[in-house]
Formats: sequence, structure tokens, C-alpha cells
Amino acid sequence: MRNNSMKHKAILFIDGDSLLLLTKIMFSYTIPVWVQSLFPSVTWKVKTTRPVVYLTFDDGPHPEITPWVLEQLQTYNAKATFFCVGDNVHKFPQTYRQVLEAGHRTGNHTYHHLKGWKTPVDIYLEDIRLCSEKVDSDLFRPPYGKITPAQINQLKSRFQVVMWDIMTFDFDVSIIPAKALSIILPRIRAGSVIVFHDSEKAERNMKVMLPQLLEFCKQKGYTFETL
Repeated sequence: MRNNSMKHKAILFIDGDSLLLLTKIMFSYTIPVWVQSLFPSVTWKVKTTRPVVYLTFDDGPHPEITPWVLEQLQTYNAKATFFCVGDNVHKFPQTYRQVLEAGHRTGNHTYHHLKGWKTPVDIYLEDIRLCSEKVDSDLFRPPYGKITPAQINQLKSRFQVVMWDIMTFDFDVSIIPAKALSIILPRIRAGSVIVFHDSEKAERNMKVMLPQLLEFCKQKGYTFETL
């Protein structure tokens, strides 16, 4: 399966309890429908015919980067969902409050940003519980998108497990933002769940890509809501 316009690929392997969804090895920037259909209990995008998209930000809050994101969103009257690391909420509670006071929604992203594939279920669930003490939400996104079917089964009764259908790869220092946007923007659809990161690693690319994506969506008539 090839597409010369695609930079990244993803391969799905299922081996017992292991779900290896490697988004940087096979499909570029978007998760194909057939992969989404394999895990119907997980939210990949929102089923809607309304012209609305769902911006999400992972790994914050950050005391400098997150406020910048909030300013951009305010400029476009856009709401977003921030999947927060519990330890960062503990370190930067004022920034976390800024997110909520601005009318955005937050979600659980574990307390220590754990990789589900490498973490036993009981330890993973405890880390999510710790994050819940800081982040009052029924939304959960696994760090790195790495989660096993066993972990999903344990979580789905308490959380809406949220993945995405468009990944910006803003954290990848090797990408060229303009080229990435040329691939991403035409793939935005009603109900798309789009991932950015309010983190230091992603800062350079995100600060270029986010304003352009906001402007593109505005010109196309899309609005931005929380999940």
C-alpha cells in the first residue's frame, strides 16, 4: 500500500494482548478507516455532518506554551480539548486553571506519560487513577497512542478512550511544517480529531502549523468544539 504524498506509515499487528499501532511506519498523518473499524469502542473521529472539527493538545500544561495556544484559540473563537499529564498539572496548576477558565475541556493522559505497551495493566491503571486526582474528566488518551486491548477493556467503562484521525507530528523535529500542512489540510473532514502538542519538543513546529490550520478551517467554514 503506497502513496507518494505520504511521509509516514502505520502497521497494525495484533498478538494476543498486544496492539501495535505504529502510526509513523505506514500511513501518513491520518489513520485509515479500516484500522479505526477494528476498535469501535475507541473514538477516532466524531460522527457528524456539521462543519465542526476537534482540536486536541497532548502533554501539557506548560506554563509558557499552553498560554500561547490559548491566545491563538481565542483569536479564532475556537474551543479545544487538552489531554493533560497529571505531573504537569501538579507542577503548573495555574496554567491548568487557565485552560478550564477559557472554556476548554481537559482529559486524562496518565500521571507520568506512560507507554501502555511496556506497562503492566495494574500499574497503568494506577497511573491513570493518580492523574484523575488532578484531572476530573471521563476522557482518556494513551500517551504515544500506545495501549493494549486489555487496557482498553479495563478503561472503556469509565472513560471515553480518544485517539485521532489526523496527527500533525508537530513533535517530529525532522518535518517541514509547510509540507506537513500540505498533506494534513486537504484531509480534514467534519468530525476530524486533530492532535497537536503543547510541549517544548513540539513548540517550534506547532507555533507555525496551528495558526495556519486555524485560518484554513475558518476559511472552509469549520468551527471548533470540545470533545
